[in-house]
Amino acid sequence: MADAALAPGVWGVLATPFTGRQQELDLDSLARLAGHLEAAGATGLTVLGVFGEAARLSTAERRAVLAAVVDAVGLPLVVGATSLATAPLLDEVLAAQEVAGDRLSAVMVQVHSAGADVLRAHLQEVHDVTGAAVVVQDYPVASGVRIGGEDLVSALTGLDFVAAVKAESPPTAAAVAALTRRLDVPVFGGLGGLGLLDELAMGAAGAMTGFSFPEGLVACIRAWEEGGFAAARTAFAPYLPLIAFEQQPGIGLAIRKECLLRRGLIADAAVRPPSPGMPPALREQLVAQVDALDDPTTGTA
Repeated sequence: MADAALAPGVWGVLATPFTGRQQELDLDSLARLAGHLEAAGATGLTVLGVFGEAARLSTAERRAVLAAVVDAVGLPLVVGATSLATAPLLDEVLAAQEVAGDRLSAVMVQVHSAGADVLRAHLQEVHDVTGAAVVVQDYPVASGVRIGGEDLVSALTGLDFVAAVKAESPPTAAAVAALTRRLDVPVFGGLGGLGLLDELAMGAAGAMTGFSFPEGLVACIRAWEEGGFAAARTAFAPYLPLIAFEQQPGIGLAIRKECLLRRGLIADAAVRPPSPGMPPALREQLVAQVDALDDPTTGTA
């Protein structure tokens, strides 16, 4: 396995909190959220990911978000890059390196082409120009690109600067199994942890995702390490209804931010347009879901 490989566990994806009518950055809430993930046992943090609304931030805002996280916690960081084309992507990576310095474990680059040779050349150029280790994110919902499993393996084979693959192309457990069988690179699940238990069974190194109760992801992985499937299933089961609730298509980000607000981890649940807010009809159910895990009698919070 390459020296660049990410450590196993939970690499928590940070939401970006906003405040006020102008939806300005709320860096205090961001620091509080990062601190909670660190206290919950996260291995590292993923900043400016898709659910961090990085595509809706200005260049200056991205720098401010990353700087605030660097100051707030001591965890290693993966920083997301939103551009699919190589030239603007290089600008994003260089900016992240300037802000994060040696705290930057890797940059997360989306699969931008279904062609193995095209993707391989793209990743190689990113590394050649910046020297950065790369997490390859296969997330067709965000990128609009769907690559075949064989092509993805072909693109990544022998690239020793690839720190991990983030497998978010359903069926994810099958994708994890195929990648871990063919590549000597850690593979992480995403999608809010929805498939985490099965992904671990297929050889996943952990989860690189966001969830309003990150301690649930940590508990599942630790239980897997100590007792295998049965222990992990028991530890994870109380969290699965809320994970499924948060993963509703189109409104998942808004729901997660409302859950984080309910927990007191952020001060405002605003999402930036064109992302839709959470439907008011779901509010009572959200309260019930979050309060069920906050109830000390559940033994989970």
